[in-house]
Amino acid sequence: MQRIVFLVVVLALVTAGAASSSGQRAKAQRPASDPNAVLYWSQVAESTISVGRPPASSEVLNGLVHAAIYDATMSVKGRYEPFAVSIRRTGPTSVDAAIAAAARGVLVWRVPGQAPVVESAYTAFLAGIPDGERKTNGIRLGSAVAGAYVALRSDDGFDNVVPWVQPPPGPGVFEPIPFNSTPVDIKLKQVRPLAFDDNAKFRPDGPDSLTSHAYTEDFNETKALGRVDSAERTPEQTEIARFWTEQAMVLFNRNLRNLAMEHGLDTVETARMMAMVHVSAADSLVGCWEAKFHYLFWRPQTAIQRADTDGNPDTEQDATWTHLLLGNHPEYPSGHACFTGALTRALTDYFGTDRVPWSLTSTVTNTTHSFDRLRDVRAEVAEARIYGGLHFRKSMEDGDDLAKKTTHYVLQHNFGEK
Repeated sequence: MQRIVFLVVVLALVTAGAASSSGQRAKAQRPASDPNAVLYWSQVAESTISVGRPPASSEVLNGLVHAAIYDATMSVKGRYEPFAVSIRRTGPTSVDAAIAAAARGVLVWRVPGQAPVVESAYTAFLAGIPDGERKTNGIRLGSAVAGAYVALRSDDGFDNVVPWVQPPPGPGVFEPIPFNSTPVDIKLKQVRPLAFDDNAKFRPDGPDSLTSHAYTEDFNETKALGRVDSAERTPEQTEIARFWTEQAMVLFNRNLRNLAMEHGLDTVETARMMAMVHVSAADSLVGCWEAKFHYLFWRPQTAIQRADTDGNPDTEQDATWTHLLLGNHPEYPSGHACFTGALTRALTDYFGTDRVPWSLTSTVTNTTHSFDRLRDVRAEVAEARIYGGLHFRKSMEDGDDLAKKTTHYVLQHNFGEK
């Protein structure tokens, strides 16, 4: 994203627009346990963005909000380089008010159907900040940050309506499940990333040939483990598959907030960690969806039910095969691999080590999975998507590699010390 430096604060608060298609609203509340403004507004973003929205597009908006929060924080505190926007503060300035105004401005623009919830959260939060020059200056600065992001992202393609045109069916060709439905988040294939311009910059090489030995191995693995009534998948493996079916942005964002609190991060460090993670993940997912709709590779259910058409004598058709879990977008590469790969690598960069103990909870299984190393999170997610019948192993590996390259680029060019 092109950086903009504003020398004078001039922009007013962004106001709400039309209602969301879901008609649902999140609840506004200020959790007393949250020690800083970043965590409070991260939770507001999480609860409002996710209403009626799939994980990938949710994370793109989440990355945008956290980038704005980060830039508002750095405009006041100045410890690290801004990501896209820098506002020169004038006089004493409340960083909490600046964060609130920046997050509020981006959210009411990008999630207009949740504007009443955001406004309620904003009013409640500002009521806890003493009136005066610091508060006024913070609101002005944060509003200017939000306005700059609105200008920078107004033509990013996120709000475009992208039609689905089914290519002629055939071996290896994706078809939606259920048939004739619209694939999830198809618009992301043409969205501009946050940190660079080319969403195909790190496009992987593509799935294995249908007649290759590698494809045969992956096919047989997913066929055995991913069937809804698989006799080979253990109860533990089924729990692992289901654990990772919670809306991924919500799951990760909640557990990231807990991680920040466990490490006692202050406002500046929380803003930086969350921005590093969510910008990296957002851009990895944009690249992932570009690749998905470039290759349009079939899902395991279609591949297994129509294995008699793939030209491979070693893949046996099973017309009755059904997956444990459903994903309605092209199989290659894996969206969860792109998401998890970016997030864990950004955390590794932030903490300077892969050895970051992390216990994550899932509201689907109401269980906790604890990891000693961040790479172990990636490894479990890879297995989970195979246990669920969602992916072939090649898709997990190449999605992770896309995330690795994207995250390296994003963090090499952003979030450094001044």
